[in-house]
Amino acid sequence: MFDVIGKRRWFFAFSLLITIPGLIFILLTPISGGKAGLKFSIDYTGGTTWSIKFADPAVTAADVRAELAKLDQADARVTRTGKGFFDIRLSKLDLRQPEPTATPVPTVPATPTPAPTVTPGPTATPAPPATPGPSASPAASPSPSPAPTATAAPSASPVPSASATPAPSGSAAPSGSAAPSGSAAPSGSPAPTPIPGSNTQVPTDGEIGRIATALQEALGPISEQASLSSIGAVVSSDLINQAILLILVGSLGILGWITLRFRDVKFGVTALVALVHDVIVVLGFFAILGTLFGVEIDGLFVTAMLTVIGFSVHDTIVVFDRVRENRVRHAGEPFAEIVNHSLLQTFGRSVTTSFTVVLTLTALLLFGGSATEEFVLALLIGIISGTYSSIFNASPLLVVWQESEDRQKGRAAGPRAPRRASA
Repeated sequence: MFDVIGKRRWFFAFSLLITIPGLIFILLTPISGGKAGLKFSIDYTGGTTWSIKFADPAVTAADVRAELAKLDQADARVTRTGKGFFDIRLSKLDLRQPEPTATPVPTVPATPTPAPTVTPGPTATPAPPATPGPSASPAASPSPSPAPTATAAPSASPVPSASATPAPSGSAAPSGSAAPSGSAAPSGSPAPTPIPGSNTQVPTDGEIGRIATALQEALGPISEQASLSSIGAVVSSDLINQAILLILVGSLGILGWITLRFRDVKFGVTALVALVHDVIVVLGFFAILGTLFGVEIDGLFVTAMLTVIGFSVHDTIVVFDRVRENRVRHAGEPFAEIVNHSLLQTFGRSVTTSFTVVLTLTALLLFGGSATEEFVLALLIGIISGTYSSIFNASPLLVVWQESEDRQKGRAAGPRAPRRASA
């Protein structure tokens, strides 16, 4: 029978060997100002995501990346999806800066200006002073004297003259005549101008419009745009805080539940230590990859970490539950032997379950495309580490803690020195 607990120091040493380098690279992130260690995507640093499809199917991600480098976007990330779209991430571009919403701004004051002109409309009642034009109509009435009633017709002739005379008063008279045209102008102004950062229409204004125009000149027209969105610094900082909060709340919830389930704080704490081990392994691995190959952490990384935590706890609970059962069945045996026997009983089950998941994730990593590479890689590393920590870290730590308590209790309940017999 293989003695896992007896060789626990070797397994602890191996865990230190794979966690210490990762911790060093993680600490390099704040020390180097982000030049080394973990690399964060625009989900955490802010920037723009743009998903487009070119009419020419021969365009490659390398072509798009090369053109973006010519446009001062050398750090842009370009990945091609299965449907022919290019997911472009621009860290130096923010759609909120070139938003020329100033175009609606003139129209907004323009709409109030017709409103005042409507109020002068009633004041156009001073137009009756223009009706002294009938005095001009009598001047014109000598020719058709009986036509005073028909002077309305001549008055129509003064109307053109009146239209000329109100022209000095300008805003009042034309406001009535030009009101339709003026009303059409403000009503049509908001409709025809699309927002430059709309999701489905290729932008033409601002910095993003300049980039879109240059890409189309070099690589052909953009046939379709799936999305265009920007993430500011405030939103990205909120995402970081939420990510940290989710991991902390999940870990503390697991600690409380396992402690309540097994009615022993040792089980909960050792399971939490195994979780911390898995988180450090995954973060450290990505810190090393980020330093050497520029691999970034995106928004899906938190989802991967929570999945890894849940999977690791599942294996740990399976082992701990068997330890609790064998502790009752084999009462009186040393605790180390009970735990070692429980590990061997659940070893095949844990490894088989993890191996099937690893096979699936490996297939996704190799053939799933570049859009989910970081997510699948984090899951793959975390599940392998979780299986290892559940078997070779959590259970041996439980034995170390229990033996330490037993020694303390043994010293406290040790045999007392016999009293001297009284004479």
